[in-house]
Amino acid sequence: MTPNTRGALLMMASMAAFTINDSLMKFAGASVPLFQLVTLRGVLATVLIFLLAVRVGGLRFNIQKRDWGLIGVRCLGEVVTTYFFLTALLHMPLANLTAVLQALPLTVTLGAALFFGERVGWRRMVAILIGFVGMLLIVRPGPDGFSIYSLYAVAAVMMVTLRDLVTRRMSPDVPSLTVTLLTAISVTLAAALASMSVTWEPVSVGTAGVIASASIFILIGYLCSVMVMRSGDIAFIAPFRYTSLVWALILGWVMFGDWPDALTMTGAAIVVATGIFTLFRERALARAAQ
Repeated sequence: MTPNTRGALLMMASMAAFTINDSLMKFAGASVPLFQLVTLRGVLATVLIFLLAVRVGGLRFNIQKRDWGLIGVRCLGEVVTTYFFLTALLHMPLANLTAVLQALPLTVTLGAALFFGERVGWRRMVAILIGFVGMLLIVRPGPDGFSIYSLYAVAAVMMVTLRDLVTRRMSPDVPSLTVTLLTAISVTLAAALASMSVTWEPVSVGTAGVIASASIFILIGYLCSVMVMRSGDIAFIAPFRYTSLVWALILGWVMFGDWPDALTMTGAAIVVATGIFTLFRERALARAAQ
């Protein structure tokens, strides 16, 4: 197996794990309040991530002051992202929300140009603009087909963009699992504090199993996402992140009976196509620079 093939399989496994986690959280959210749900999953996920980090030697806290500041901003961004994303997830079809998230390569590219001065040529800028048109077809900011939770989905995209841009600025020697563990702890603590304002509901054995399964799948997603960064050419591997949309379509239909309409599918196709073009354009420019 070549490094690129291994990386592509890991990327697809990561996207499958994250999407299954989202489906399980959406299912459990029908009977458990949001903050209670995030707290319970967070405790289990934090323990699993800690055990994994200890196992592979991925914990190190002698980090530069600058990187601690970036980690703090990243953790805050993840807390806000979790609220917007899961709130939207509990009220939107899974495939629709996942389709909006496919705009991330476009928003990260645009954010890097605006805030870090990275050069973005006219071809990629046109692709970004066309991709945003596709996202508007999914969100539909008009009286028909629009809900406030579509804005929550867009807010989640903006916060994930912030998180990814901050992550780019971290020193290469900051361990990924250390950042992942600190992020999981931050989200869990924030959810636990917020859950004090709501009444906790009894959790059945079946729902507890769903939450535990979500914790395992999110751990698999984290693990594969870390491993994929060490396998092959990232420019080749990155387009395989769009397989999450396929999983979202299947799971949304099987578990919740949801299937996007033609306009949503058209918007998703536009977003995916422009995202793939942007990734391949970045790969071509990197090769030209070499």
